[in-house]
Amino acid sequence: MSSDTITMYGTIWCGDCKRAKKFLGEQRIPYDYVDVEQDAAGLAFIEEVNAGKQIVPTILFGDGSVLVEPSNTELAAKLGVRTAAKRAFYDLIVIGSGPAGLTAALYAAREGIETLVLERGGVGGQAAITERLDNFPGFPEGVSGAEFADRLRAQAERFGVEIVSAQEATSISRDGDYCVVRTADGSEYGCWAILLATGSTYRRLGVPGEEDFIGAGVHFCATCDGPFYKGKEVLVVGGGNSAGEESIFLTRFADKVTIAVRGDRMKASQVVRESVEDDPKIEVLTGVSVAELRGDSRLRSVVLENARTGERREIAPAGVFVFVGLTPNTGFVQGIVAMDERGFVVTDAGLMTSAPGVFAAGDCRAGSTNQAASAAGEGAAAALSIRRYLEPLASGMPRRTPAEAEMVTSVEPVPVPA
Repeated sequence: MSSDTITMYGTIWCGDCKRAKKFLGEQRIPYDYVDVEQDAAGLAFIEEVNAGKQIVPTILFGDGSVLVEPSNTELAAKLGVRTAAKRAFYDLIVIGSGPAGLTAALYAAREGIETLVLERGGVGGQAAITERLDNFPGFPEGVSGAEFADRLRAQAERFGVEIVSAQEATSISRDGDYCVVRTADGSEYGCWAILLATGSTYRRLGVPGEEDFIGAGVHFCATCDGPFYKGKEVLVVGGGNSAGEESIFLTRFADKVTIAVRGDRMKASQVVRESVEDDPKIEVLTGVSVAELRGDSRLRSVVLENARTGERREIAPAGVFVFVGLTPNTGFVQGIVAMDERGFVVTDAGLMTSAPGVFAAGDCRAGSTNQAASAAGEGAAAALSIRRYLEPLASGMPRRTPAEAEMVTSVEPVPVPA
């Protein structure tokens, strides 16, 4: 896809600007951002291209073309991001393209299993927006998240895996022996088996003001939004590995990074803690939590509360980055597969869920370790289980032609041998 010199003109209060920024960030597409309320030349430009009207976002591309208030579908079309699959039926549909999903896909494809991967964001999942992976086997010097994701994608596509990004699965169901996946654009895809590899997303604080300032001072992705804080001070909330690693990354831009930790110490690994302690730009505040976020059109201050005394104080970072745990991306399968009390999918030893033909691997699965290496291992294990599941089905049916696959909803399901 082409991403040469993209410039987005917008404002901090514009909801469509936030959506477009999120889309570009998920697709790992670099762009320059101009706040037209602070940039007279930028304001003049959008008035010029919009016949005197001030319409945001207005996005200028390297080829000189302009999109005004584009939908995600229009952005995907412009950038060459394919959002529809080639066929209506596959042996396996993998929902999610992180280490678990892509590893499972390439293992399955190597076995001759026709595989489609659906990804609502950018290929690579959370690993793709991680600044650096230092603990993945085979990369002694570490590897950037973006490069790691690109390598995974290239390897999967080498074995014939079809990958569709910027397309969200909204529901799954069964029709006899068939599984059906429905997507946000209204499409339906049939398959014999589904792998849920949807991962998880960063949990929110749930304090007053948080919703008001998301994208206007409150962020959950340092890679996406860190560059907007060059020469400024930022606050990171959280005490785990993500908080520590992203704080180190933010020092590339911010002059100072303060980490607010609720407990009496960071719970990150020793390597991460030592890196944080050795960085002169990072200060760690323990025993404090965020009580409130304040501002007007954007975040202006943060109220911190002492966990022991209840005493409050107000600080004024330019931005806040939240890393306080993970929530599984499993809402669309609630009531269809068994989950634990936190919403993580429960599987058996073979990684199959309570729904026949539906498997789960990686961070969305109950008991996962939230590590890229273990997610990849689970993806490989899931692919082998899926192969065993498909073998009796394949032995009882002829190979379908594409035309026959298109008619899957009108044919009788093939019974599974006892």
